Amino acid sequence: MSPVVTETYDLKGLKCPLPVLKTRRRLAQLKQGDDLLVETTDPLAVIDITHFCNQDGHALLETVKTETGHRFHIRKG
Repeated sequence: MSPVVTETYDLKGLKCPLPVLKTRRRLAQLKQGDDLLVETTDPLAVIDITHFCNQDGHALLETVKTETGHRFHIRKG
């Protein structure tokens, strides 16, 4: 069974630590192997989301710089 991108999670406008806290809460609701796209405008999210994924065992498949921030493609570990 292939991974499922469940949604694009719009966290634009939120400041640290809210993007990581909300991402953690949302991933807890998904099944292992599901994918989540997270969009942020907080410049610190690049560091925070990467660290969070490494620490909690999620795969950060892609980080894309967007016009207003970043998009993260995360696979729940």
